[in-house]
Amino acid sequence: MAKTTTKIAKSSSFSAEEKAAMKDRAAELKAARGGKGKVDGTAEVLAKIAELAQPERGMAERLHALVMAAAPGLEPKTWYGMPAWQKDGKVLCHFVSATKFKTRYATLGFSQQGMLQ
Repeated sequence: MAKTTTKIAKSSSFSAEEKAAMKDRAAELKAARGGKGKVDGTAEVLAKIAELAQPERGMAERLHALVMAAAPGLEPKTWYGMPAWQKDGKVLCHFVSATKFKTRYATLGFSQQGMLQ
């Protein structure tokens, strides 16, 4: 029985990219509740976009401009180390880098929690 538990633990371990994303999220939460004052979400998002390689950087730049033009009430923020946009503290949408997570395509994800109304 112990061998089965060991195999499950090994097969369900997180990748290096997932661990890095979790560390980014922990740092975001710490900065938000820490004594640093208000976090400048726009600056953080633009810095994360600048770290991306092309062509993802271009996609993220255009996406950021589009989101801010179409929904100026949304606030940029980082979420698991990736650009995201929130309303009332709830993430509505986020960009996911294909390069960072070793997937075929970069994606735009949407949250069920957020509402634009």
